[in-house]
Amino acid sequence: MIYLDNAATSFPKPETVYQKMDQFMREKGANPGRASHQLAAAASREITSVRKLIANFFNIGATKEVVFTFNATDALNLGLKGVVTKGDHVITSSMEHNSVTRPLKHLEQKGIIKLSIVKCDSETGELEMNDLEKKITDNTRLILLTHASNVTGTLMPIKKVGELAAEENIIFMVDAAQTAGVYPIDVQKLNIDLLAFSGHKGLLGPQGTGGLYINEELDLKSLRQGGTGSNSEDLYQPEEIPDKYESGTPNGVGIVGLGAGIEYIQEEGMDKLRNHKLELTDYLLTELSKMSKVKIYGPQDIKRQAPVISINLADKMASEIGFMLDRAFDIGIRDGLHCAPFAHRTLGTLEQGTVRISPGGFNNQEDCDKLIGAIKDILRQIR
Repeated sequence: MIYLDNAATSFPKPETVYQKMDQFMREKGANPGRASHQLAAAASREITSVRKLIANFFNIGATKEVVFTFNATDALNLGLKGVVTKGDHVITSSMEHNSVTRPLKHLEQKGIIKLSIVKCDSETGELEMNDLEKKITDNTRLILLTHASNVTGTLMPIKKVGELAAEENIIFMVDAAQTAGVYPIDVQKLNIDLLAFSGHKGLLGPQGTGGLYINEELDLKSLRQGGTGSNSEDLYQPEEIPDKYESGTPNGVGIVGLGAGIEYIQEEGMDKLRNHKLELTDYLLTELSKMSKVKIYGPQDIKRQAPVISINLADKMASEIGFMLDRAFDIGIRDGLHCAPFAHRTLGTLEQGTVRISPGGFNNQEDCDKLIGAIKDILRQIR
């Protein structure tokens, strides 16, 4: 199969990811931090090593500010639910994934927060900064934005928003599910207080991994309580971080795989890997724009979007096109609403959905040419 669904999960992974996960399971697969024997200690050292690696990767000041989670959704829930209290005002955008909108709407429905949605452009999905500034109130506690739309790849102005949040003394949280490992993210330079990231996309790790950076000046509530391997004599959850937020046996083998993915990015060079994906994205945008029955959504400019493209073919349902690409051409893309109904309302594609194409580091121009040829074949069948 030609795999062009890397915005969902990057595939394949670097060979070192498979190798290090296999080695960990065979040689160190004990319960980290829960015993004093050699295997448990070795597993703990592996996890600590990856925590330090992530802290350096995002320029996080203290290793303990890195909390491992199951995925970006888990991290977002921990961050936003841990920081808000009753009566707080939260601002987000109209291009967010359900991992942002659902927990926020849940808190709004429960009467815990007041929620404001910043308008985004109906063609490009770009954030309207003026609208964001107007929505700030005296009780605005949190601004939460995606770094890049998972539907169109649209990059949000997180540097400008971070500066504004810092000026207004508002907590700034970023959903970096689509950008971690693809674009450099410096939490200190960007004034980010909470950074949620997935391990299985741009960071090239396995599914079931992710994390949350928590500025140590914040005091977040923990969402779960249980065994941490520390302060076992205490009946209450420990207050020290990251233990406060990491109850239960960690995904040791997954965390090691995540570390191997980050090491691969550092060895190959993030700029090199990103430029390769953006070159393929630019090539696809150029070829798709030549087809009269193809509608392209988003900026259509690789300086303003991540390596993600959404299109539609005439008035055909996106799910129908996705089925044809899979069954007739052995090409894997993502069709539908991409768990982002807010974004599709903004773009006017809530009923039709879109066909999403997201090239990865292991794709090449030949893959793109086969996709273009397949789309031309499908278009010939559309009257």
